[in-house]
Amino acid sequence: MKIAYLDPFSGASGDMMLGAIVHAGLPLKTLRDELKKLAVADYTLTAGQVQRGGITATKVEVKPKRRTRGHDPEHRHHNLPEILHVIEHARLPESDKRQAGAVFQRLAEAEGRVHGCPPEKIHFHEVGAVDAIVDIVGSVIGLRLLGIERVVCGPIRTGMGFVTCAHGRLPVPAPATAELIKGFPTVGTDVEGELTTPTGAALLTTLADAFGPRPLMTVTAVGYGAGTAVRETPPNVLRLFVGDVATEAEATEESDEVLVIEANLDDITGEIIGYVLDRLFAAGALDAFLIPIHMKKNRPGVILQAIVEPGNAPAIEQIILTETSTFGIRRTRASRRKLRRESVDVVTRYGKIRVKVGHMGKTLVHAAPEYEDCRRAAAEAGVPLKHVYDAALDAFRRR
Repeated sequence: MKIAYLDPFSGASGDMMLGAIVHAGLPLKTLRDELKKLAVADYTLTAGQVQRGGITATKVEVKPKRRTRGHDPEHRHHNLPEILHVIEHARLPESDKRQAGAVFQRLAEAEGRVHGCPPEKIHFHEVGAVDAIVDIVGSVIGLRLLGIERVVCGPIRTGMGFVTCAHGRLPVPAPATAELIKGFPTVGTDVEGELTTPTGAALLTTLADAFGPRPLMTVTAVGYGAGTAVRETPPNVLRLFVGDVATEAEATEESDEVLVIEANLDDITGEIIGYVLDRLFAAGALDAFLIPIHMKKNRPGVILQAIVEPGNAPAIEQIILTETSTFGIRRTRASRRKLRRESVDVVTRYGKIRVKVGHMGKTLVHAAPEYEDCRRAAAEAGVPLKHVYDAALDAFRRR
């Protein structure tokens, strides 16, 4: 499996991402040819070698060609529906359009939370300019052309001080960036200025499959993408490692990071707890459950625990804090190692049943019939549920 590890030790932006991809081996002409499938014209895409803190890096620049009196196309405002329309009608693979659209959707939602309006009403200013559209779509295209199947990212670093943008002088990280990095590993630094831009934050948090240290891999290429600011420490570059997982087990298993969010409860009714669990699952919790405990003052209670992807943490926390009687929650970051999963259809005398299959390397470890399929088949045939389970497993073994 070919993977990319993004190392934002000095932050990230759209042009830094594109530069790292080109520096890692993607020919600029190939990228230009793919971008021609996007209905955005009147710009030039260039790339050149620059020095940033003693490191040779690639600086990619997107420059509008045409300037009319009284109107600068680089600063034309775009809203989310316009941008999504351009992406949707591009002659690109559906996976590219889906990922690029998701990046802009996250940007719009973050800006909307900052400015108090729906995402569809956001006018993007810098983010909606031609260069950002090319940066975002180009980054998605570039990772595909490099053959990347999985993206892992290190902690996102932010600077300090203030940044000047279309809305005035704002604190660093910019409010939209702060919204985008919620629920993800971040590190604050004492570097003056904006290290991670909203575009960079949206790219990292949307495209990365997992966050953490660089995994066990055989590195085949390293790319450095340069930002505009010139400083010695830290060098203003985004580093990209490209390589293959080092072992067959790594290639055929999955791993990621999740948040475990929990609260102790001793004064809440069963009806409310049941309702809260339903809401947690509806909000995207990977799992949610109760653990019986003995609390202070000899009260019986429970731990309400939810396992969530980092990006869903704010919504899950809000449900727990508003729907239960707790005054606080605990958060713990945990890594998960998972079997490679697939779903197999088998035919039994009770009908078609799906079976979940888990592999470790080439070894079959688990096979479990889908409960809902078995429940439906048992009800329709008027037989015990365990008979359907047994029939499904027998059919799976005889394949």
